[in-house]
Amino acid sequence: MSWYVTFDEDSYDAARESFEWDVPAGFNAATDLVAKHPDGDRPALFQAYPDGRRETYTFDDLDRRSNAVANTLESMGVDQGDRVAIAVPQKPANVLTHLACWKRGAVSLPLSVLFGDDALRYRLQDSEARVAVVDAAQWETIRAVAPDCPALEHVLVVDGDPETAQISETTVRTFETAVEGRSSEYEVVATDAETPAIVMYTSGSTGDPKGVLHTHDLWVGHCPAFSMYFERDVRGDSVYWTPADWAWIGALGDLVFPAWHYGRPVVGYPMGSFDPETAFEIAAEFDVTNAFIPPTAIRMLMEVDEPTERYDLSLEAICSGGEPLTNEILEWADAELAGTVINELYGQTEANLLVTNCRDWFPAKPGSMGKPVPGHDVAVIDPDSGEPVDPGEVGEIAVRRGDDPVIFEEYWNAPEKTAAVTLEEWHRTGDLAERDEDGSLWFVSRDDDLIITSGYRVAPREVEEAILEHDAVEQVGVVGVPDETRGEIIKAVVQPATGETGSDELRTEIQTLVRERLAEYEYPREIEFVDELPTTTTGKIRRTELV
Repeated sequence: MSWYVTFDEDSYDAARESFEWDVPAGFNAATDLVAKHPDGDRPALFQAYPDGRRETYTFDDLDRRSNAVANTLESMGVDQGDRVAIAVPQKPANVLTHLACWKRGAVSLPLSVLFGDDALRYRLQDSEARVAVVDAAQWETIRAVAPDCPALEHVLVVDGDPETAQISETTVRTFETAVEGRSSEYEVVATDAETPAIVMYTSGSTGDPKGVLHTHDLWVGHCPAFSMYFERDVRGDSVYWTPADWAWIGALGDLVFPAWHYGRPVVGYPMGSFDPETAFEIAAEFDVTNAFIPPTAIRMLMEVDEPTERYDLSLEAICSGGEPLTNEILEWADAELAGTVINELYGQTEANLLVTNCRDWFPAKPGSMGKPVPGHDVAVIDPDSGEPVDPGEVGEIAVRRGDDPVIFEEYWNAPEKTAAVTLEEWHRTGDLAERDEDGSLWFVSRDDDLIITSGYRVAPREVEEAILEHDAVEQVGVVGVPDETRGEIIKAVVQPATGETGSDELRTEIQTLVRERLAEYEYPREIEFVDELPTTTTGKIRRTELV
């Protein structure tokens, strides 16, 4: 059955009033994304590589190939509810494995290829993943952590030839060899909208990273916002691309999977570090009309002179989020990208795409996240009483749970943490905002010390723990400091151990340590050495004095 999330109302208020979730019975995410389209021979994925290779996959191609991967997973003993980790950049194996998991009834586990040993080990252990599909670039990391992950039975390496067929008790094969010869027919297991589908890990400001469990209806829950920030023109001749890592909900949920719900093609390109010239080249080559681009990347694009003169661009709309879009960014898009619309959005891994802008329905206000999306009952509440606050007052952003498909089910293995963000019928986001008389929302701050750098959310405690593993460090405090390009950068204020002194060598060692332990984006770009950290009378670090 070809079913699509639509609203055809001429006004925002009418859409808010009339919209209802109507997910079909027996819903399966993979079937919805690649198997339902009557014209399955149309392009679904334009795959490009830095070495110049180009491949095109139709929806039928993705359906058949993901069937073969589903058969592979079944042959390895993956059963319904089992977790399958995916640490692959923007390559077909990434999305094919997600689709295969959902057809099998398994739970996919997207992981960043930027993760170091500690970050990858923790997530594999906590999720008890039975299979890991990893890029060749991640081979050394998975080889180091696999012996510590007793549930991990199989590793499949993409685009590489592993040096061994066994890591401890874990069997290792290439992804291509494991899938080769498998049937392209597969009987999708029985699922519905509430069947567990994916666990995405996010870092809070305290404690270990939390696994966020979502169900099969997650991606259709993103579609109303997707339609809004792409100006309600999401089918037609639209082509979609994002430079964001396909490990994050901001890439998968804000762009890739909603585009496939509507039967439109996505561009895949494993860029690595963002390069603005390459971004414009990709957009021009594939006639990209709609893109999700984080604010940090947009600011890098702004450094390219005369982009419309140098590149044959088809861009119509860009969505962005993670930090407020300044008036400067909006004016640049209007002047330098021939009137391309940039719409801000708001969401989080636990409840994504709750608020956005749509110029077709109402004018954008620079600095405002927009208005609540139809289908999501969003309010600014008093975090103690749960009652909405008056316009102009600061409160916590919350969304009513009900039947809203974007709201997570629970934190993996952490019921007490799930309870902590639940207030009666509300899911509490932990973000502070205010609402104006017109209903627009204005972000104020997090209610914790989370750092947002280049769109990534980083917990200071996690970075501090990694730095403290260095023998030359006695104490450390980590904060975010403003940065014109990245929004914030990570700063570490380090108190060397007795007998040690701060030096460029120690600074480099600390940065390398964090990269290897956590992730490339979590290392402190700025490190200050002090004789003693400022503390309260109870011994807590005064973070406000570290900036």
